[in-house]
Amino acid sequence: MPHTEDLPEKDKQRIYSHSKLSMFEQCPFKYKCRYLDHIEPDFAQSIEAHLGVCVHETLEWLYTIVNKENKAAPTIDAIIEHYSLLWAEKFKDDFKVVSQTKTVQDYFNNGVQFLVDYYMKHKPFRDGTLDMEMEVQIDLYNDGKYLLKGYVDRLVFNKETGEYEIHDYKTGSLPRDKNKFDTDRQLALYSIAIKEIFGKEQKVCLVWHYLAHDNKFCIYKTDEQLESLKVQIKELIEKIQSEKEFKTNPSMLCNWCEFRSKCPVWKR
Repeated sequence: MPHTEDLPEKDKQRIYSHSKLSMFEQCPFKYKCRYLDHIEPDFAQSIEAHLGVCVHETLEWLYTIVNKENKAAPTIDAIIEHYSLLWAEKFKDDFKVVSQTKTVQDYFNNGVQFLVDYYMKHKPFRDGTLDMEMEVQIDLYNDGKYLLKGYVDRLVFNKETGEYEIHDYKTGSLPRDKNKFDTDRQLALYSIAIKEIFGKEQKVCLVWHYLAHDNKFCIYKTDEQLESLKVQIKELIEKIQSEKEFKTNPSMLCNWCEFRSKCPVWKR
């Protein structure tokens, strides 16, 4: 499967991602607005999403310098300067701020603290990183019917354990239910792709970095669990493809929805 940006628009519609599947589960109407009707959103994105993008891109820059260019890690001051430039460059006045207690500056400061904590814990960053923001493509059953793509924040080969590691960075809160890691679809989906690339016999460790808590969590998926996941994804894709109504699904997440002005629930 060629890189998705090289595909015709009609073929892109056939390719799913974790975020695309999650949006349908969250609210079919929102899914229809974004992916089928291509409606103009009410705002560019949330301030939380902006924070996440700037932190992710700063870490990608850091690991590129160390692992691709084979140079010493930038200083923490250089890291913060790079983050600050990204923040200013990408910031838009219409970003959505839902919180009544936090300002835009608070979110910016959170990002600085995330990066400082991460830097102090993980320097000098020579840990076997193979790639950052690596696009992975999956043909679930090798029949062209169930195509998915995703981007691995960071892929590592740990020479000590002989295992591949899929690292994912989170700038939000820890999930209340720690079973969330066992049922997570995103990194498990990526592990299917990594096994396709490097060999089905490879062990793949899934690693979540919760930067707001300076903490990480690691799990493994069995082959049986991955096969079960493939069935679940297949069924979800078929449900999306056969959907006719695309009903709304009101929840707390409506506060962050970029299509709220188009929603029949909020028009009443």
